[in-house]
Amino acid sequence: MNLDRLTKAVKIWSENKSLHKADPAKQMLKVTEEIGEVAASLARGDRAKLKDDIGDSVVTLIILAQQNDLELVDCLETAYQEIRVRKGKMIDGVFVKDSDL
Repeated sequence: MNLDRLTKAVKIWSENKSLHKADPAKQMLKVTEEIGEVAASLARGDRAKLKDDIGDSVVTLIILAQQNDLELVDCLETAYQEIRVRKGKMIDGVFVKDSDL
């Protein structure tokens, strides 16, 4: 499946579970929980679990966007338009934008 079809499938799943009408603040807690699992999998070097955890994180973000009448692709486009021209440099393996230097 491609990203568009998967996003639609997640949104239908969330509607079937009534998650699309749930409290976005509580959904944000789920986002944070899943991102924490990504960090744990990275720390353990568990690549298979990392793949699942990144996927779970994206699912929680799709639902958060849905709860706020936003489309994931629009959010991604907005972010990309901002970062594509961003200037900065790598410091200790982390990209730091010029405005933070």
